[in-house]
Amino acid sequence: MTDDMREKDLPLRLLTAERDVFIPLLRRAAPEAFEIRTSGCPDWTVRQVLAHCHAVLVRVIENRLGPGVFSPASNAADVAERDTWPLDRLVDGLESAMTEAGPVLAAHENRRLSLVALGEWVHAGDVRDTLGEPGAYAAADDAVFDLLAFGSRLRETPLVHAELTDRAEPLVLGEPDADRAPARLVTDAPTLVRLYAGRPLNGAHFELAGAEAAELNIFG
Repeated sequence: MTDDMREKDLPLRLLTAERDVFIPLLRRAAPEAFEIRTSGCPDWTVRQVLAHCHAVLVRVIENRLGPGVFSPASNAADVAERDTWPLDRLVDGLESAMTEAGPVLAAHENRRLSLVALGEWVHAGDVRDTLGEPGAYAAADDAVFDLLAFGSRLRETPLVHAELTDRAEPLVLGEPDADRAPARLVTDAPTLVRLYAGRPLNGAHFELAGAEAAELNIFG
């Protein structure tokens, strides 16, 4: 996928697929699970991560994307606004927002907003990881890899040729640099996501030559 020929359905496809597996997980979780601090966002509990996810999608749906949106202060205010919501209301709202936001993102002229869908998927992984669910950051849909590649180009991370041990096709991520040879990464898909999303590696194995792990984070 290139910037000029981006598949418009990627955000819709990813949010729809994630909604169908993530919302049932939330509905069967014990109420106390929502008060656990997440591994990927240690300042937030599971409930607060979900509040953030809902707020971001609602802002996209309602086109409330003015200056300062998604800043730490804006995110904190959005999360605080939902502090008193019953859990059922929060989960129901997130399900509806994941349904409605996909078509909006697909049609939006600002291509950078495609990364909202990826961010939502990563946050769902944060919740799964915190709750001890298997395959927290395992990508069942190639839309994850396409959006990772898209985001790495937008953020102009180093050019990396990635060989995934659990995926047949290699990936090329980042932007070429005439003064720098491509880096090489060998790892599995969940660790690739952790690296590019700036999540804790938890001892995950990877081989990276020609770049530093900190250079790969597209959400930093």
